[in-house]
Amino acid sequence: MRMKKPRMGLLLALVFVWASNVQAQEKVETDTSLATATNAVPFNVSSVSGVNLVDAPVETAQPANFVLADPADPAAPAAAAPAAKPKYIFGDRDDYRWQLGLGVEFLRFQSNLIDASLVGLNTTVTYFTNDWFGLEGNLVTGFAPTIYQNEHVKYFGGAGGIRLGSRRARFEPFGHALFGGAHLQPQTAGNSRGTWTVQAGIGLDYRVNSRLSLRGETDWVRSAFFNNAQNNFQAVAAVVFHF
Repeated sequence: MRMKKPRMGLLLALVFVWASNVQAQEKVETDTSLATATNAVPFNVSSVSGVNLVDAPVETAQPANFVLADPADPAAPAAAAPAAKPKYIFGDRDDYRWQLGLGVEFLRFQSNLIDASLVGLNTTVTYFTNDWFGLEGNLVTGFAPTIYQNEHVKYFGGAGGIRLGSRRARFEPFGHALFGGAHLQPQTAGNSRGTWTVQAGIGLDYRVNSRLSLRGETDWVRSAFFNNAQNNFQAVAAVVFHF
């Protein structure tokens, strides 16, 4: 009987400790649930709409190795140079196809009836199909002093043909051959004032710029006035416009 009482006391002590632990654990769980409920914020649309995203600082991410180039640093990459302005290049070029030559002409005319030195105008138009071949036409006038009792020598001519020449340098040599006709005054007894002419010669253009050249030219001119053949000479100094 004496042994049962200590055992009963020990059993009651264990029951009391177990009950105390259970009560403490339930209290802790209750406090945790209350704290969770207190910290939870219900979703409110009005609170979200009040947030100002514009004023929020925005940080731009920079590359880790980003380094500003120093213009004075020779190792820095050079900026792209501006494109050079196109310049007129002599040589194989996209040149103007048309030429207009306006010049002064000297024509030395000799025949069995008239011997005169004439000065006049020479107008030439040329159309180039490529950089060395062109189609050409000209008009020629010449005037000489008085002969035969107040009769003036007057010469009018026109011809058309081809022109060959280089257009690849500042100096442009050329050759041409033309066929046409001419009219000569004064009237002589029993003779016509008109006949055919053949003109062939060489020349040289000096290219001042893309639009302008200076020309020197010499030609052999064959005609058949007064039922006779004439072999005459002409020289031309002209200004040539390109367009």
